[in-house]
Amino acid sequence: MSGLGESRKGAGPWGGVRPFSIKTKLGTLVVVSVLITTGLSMIAVHTKTELRFITVFSMIATLLITQFVAHSLTAPLDEMNAVARYISHGDYTRRVNDSRRDELGDLAHTINLMADELEAQNRQRKELVANVSHELRTPIAGLRAVLENVVDGFSAADPETMRTALKQTERLGRLVETLLDLSRLDNGVVPLRKRRFEVWPYLSGVLKEANMVASARGGLASDSGKHTRTDVHLHLDVHPPELTAHADPERIHQVVANLIDNAVKHSPPHGRVTVKARRGNTPESLDLEVLDEGPGIPESEWHRVFERFNRGAVRSPHGPGSDGGTGLGLAIARWAVDLHGGRIGVAESKRGCRIQVALPGLPGQRTAQ
Repeated sequence: MSGLGESRKGAGPWGGVRPFSIKTKLGTLVVVSVLITTGLSMIAVHTKTELRFITVFSMIATLLITQFVAHSLTAPLDEMNAVARYISHGDYTRRVNDSRRDELGDLAHTINLMADELEAQNRQRKELVANVSHELRTPIAGLRAVLENVVDGFSAADPETMRTALKQTERLGRLVETLLDLSRLDNGVVPLRKRRFEVWPYLSGVLKEANMVASARGGLASDSGKHTRTDVHLHLDVHPPELTAHADPERIHQVVANLIDNAVKHSPPHGRVTVKARRGNTPESLDLEVLDEGPGIPESEWHRVFERFNRGAVRSPHGPGSDGGTGLGLAIARWAVDLHGGRIGVAESKRGCRIQVALPGLPGQRTAQ
């Protein structure tokens, strides 16, 4: 901590040494006061002016200079105090003038950054409440409609009607489970249980499970990594076949399942989704890639892909059974990768969307490619 403080000493947000620090200003004040007193004393000696007049003039000049310097230091503090008071009452739009090139300018810059962060968090909180309310309203409204029809006698409580109600209940349960997963990941309460596993049989099982879920839930809206498209072909490409990795299989399952879900939703009819796995740069590390044949993601949207409730720029999903999801799947994938200390992002692709994941594995020497 001391090294960090020393490295930042004398440097402001401009990246260099402060030309007008408070310490410099106070030192200049002392020097100027001494020079004024000395100059007036010399004048008194040469002009034979009485010492009391020189003393009065020296005090007046020193007080005027001190008042000017004090005002330049206290005025920004008053402004910061007023802005901080507004922020404490929930008004995050106020900003402080940070044009000064001294320690007070650094403090003003920091307060503005804090206000920006609080304003962004407040906006995200409001968006979260609005989006969660919207997502919960859909299955609840569907379930209520089914039950009202049964109660009013418009529909019989036959197995088909109960299956419809069950589908809506399951969708609601998966959405709540997704939100809980995201909350656990945010709070860091999800422990990692890393172990060594063989990549080919593991990913093959994930793809088979995705296909089985899609077949069993055909026609049901998708959430939390469970797609409903049965017309999209899933292809697995692992090299070398004996590839192994060291990670938490449960969390990696979330990553792969949600990436497949996203790729399938945006695939054209009878499209193809490819899951590739390669050895990384360190022992037991793993590089994953999920590629689809959909419309792709504009480069301007790459930085927003993994934000919560972000559904992308595509207005309508492709193929039957795809409703665009909740926009939480990729956010969960990102946090699961972050827990491993890995990286996830969108990569350039001639066709469709390509998302790459790099998991660090075991620390050690770089492996030969």
